[in-house]
Amino acid sequence: MSEKYSGDIDRMRASDNRGHGAPAEGNGVKVFSESENGTLSKRRLLVGLDLFCLFVASLPFLACELKVVYPYQQGFFCGDPSISYPLLQRELIPDGLLVAGGILITGLTIAVGECYRVRFRGVPSRAFVRNLYVSCLYKELGSFLFGCAVSQSLTNVAKLSVGRLRPHFLQACGVTYGALNCTLGTYVTKVTCKDPQLEEEARKSFFSGHASFAMYTMLYLALYLQARWCWRGARLLRPLLQAGLLTLALYTGLSRISDYRHHPTDVLTGLLQGALTAYWVACHVSTMFKNAKCGPSPKLLLERPLSNQHSVC
Repeated sequence: MSEKYSGDIDRMRASDNRGHGAPAEGNGVKVFSESENGTLSKRRLLVGLDLFCLFVASLPFLACELKVVYPYQQGFFCGDPSISYPLLQRELIPDGLLVAGGILITGLTIAVGECYRVRFRGVPSRAFVRNLYVSCLYKELGSFLFGCAVSQSLTNVAKLSVGRLRPHFLQACGVTYGALNCTLGTYVTKVTCKDPQLEEEARKSFFSGHASFAMYTMLYLALYLQARWCWRGARLLRPLLQAGLLTLALYTGLSRISDYRHHPTDVLTGLLQGALTAYWVACHVSTMFKNAKCGPSPKLLLERPLSNQHSVC
């Protein structure tokens, strides 16, 4: 009797311990403790905060695209040849091709790269999402999209604040210096254009959105290849791809000059802004360089001399 009574007491104690937050498993169902549920709620809250930050970073871009804010009404000097270029109907790289190319090329490369890392590199994750593929894609694609929002918002803020006239402003406005009957060299503060929509777009020259977006997406992809490229077989293949991406970004910017959409300084500033944003996001927002897992094991790296270890930004 005493042994049976003692066994009943042990079973009661075990039952009490499970009731105070210990996980119990039965019939394939896992019950999480209060602390685990609290952790999941906290991480979900942080994901919601990330989405909110992405939305806030996109607000200046949306305000410009939805015509909520109009550009600054800047004047011009009578006889200024820099705004007398023709208005070309075609563009070498239209907006749709630019956005689709930048998002698809970089996004698909990141998606394939992260899926490869999860499948063959055994990448761990502490995110609340149980699926490692979804977790890695969320972090890397989220960082990339956040940088896109920041880059284009900075571009649109400059466009609206400066209001610099495009090279084809006079033709887009539908006026000539002769029709204005102005004195050569005098500053014209106000002009009435025939098409208000064309006028608004003709006042958004500084700085080039095509140049900033192309440089951001292509340089970000080049940095991603630098962090994730693990194949050591062809030493010049990765630099060749990176050089090709940067050349594509540079060509996009230069095409805006030949299309008479931007001045050279607009394109130069756009390229610089896109490059700085890509470096900032890749090295200080994304975890691509922090979680890089290529080459030999950490044990072998510790055994090698410090000068032979590969450095990252």
